[in-house]
Amino acid sequence: MSDRLFRVDGRVALVTGASSGLGARFAGALHRAGAEVVLTARRDDRLESLTKDLGDRAAVVPGDLREPAFRAALVEWVADRHGRLDILINNAGSCDGGPLEDQTLADLVTVIDLNLVAAIDLCRLAAPLLFVRSGATVINVASIFGLVGSRAPMAAYHASKGALITLTRNLAAQWGDRGVRVNALAPGFFPTELTGHLSVPAHRLRIEERTLLGRVPDLAEIDGPLLLLASDAGSYLTGQVLTVDGGWTAT
Repeated sequence: MSDRLFRVDGRVALVTGASSGLGARFAGALHRAGAEVVLTARRDDRLESLTKDLGDRAAVVPGDLREPAFRAALVEWVADRHGRLDILINNAGSCDGGPLEDQTLADLVTVIDLNLVAAIDLCRLAAPLLFVRSGATVINVASIFGLVGSRAPMAAYHASKGALITLTRNLAAQWGDRGVRVNALAPGFFPTELTGHLSVPAHRLRIEERTLLGRVPDLAEIDGPLLLLASDAGSYLTGQVLTVDGGWTAT
């Protein structure tokens, strides 16, 4: 199999939540594979720092994806700059915390607006740009907790990630005859801000004991799964959930 299968040279990729963690990693992996990347998140200082590291073929459009006006402006920017979109990575997300009965409605809506509503709306807005490209692909970043339950008190997070997986399957069905592939990544416990960088030894040990591979992952181990879905290597994959968790959900 040729390494060219995993290249995305000349393709335009929009990565949300790109200021840190998996989003920053996705941006770097796509850039190294040849894509022109458009990065968005609220923390523009981190985005600017990332683009300096990436160099050319990287642009920044900072803003809050929970705002409908910004989502529209973001897609308009991509249309004006590139006139097309080959790869859409819906990665932006946040967590709620605490027992459901102690949360406010605002707490729940904030998480669902970013994790789910923003992703649906970006797909809607970007559809015309995706439809004009042969082999365009959407990758929704879900979670193992969109597939299985847990005792973690994060009701909105679990609900939004499960809904994101169902959205993925429905859009794959809607857009299959348009040539657009729609898949989901469901990462396990990667060391990011969202997981506290797995810095608590007891928490890390519990993950290692439950994971079939007996260890936590390195961030670099998400690159291959991402590029499989983003490139021609995954040209016959759509409507799928690629779970990258070291076997956490296998037992």
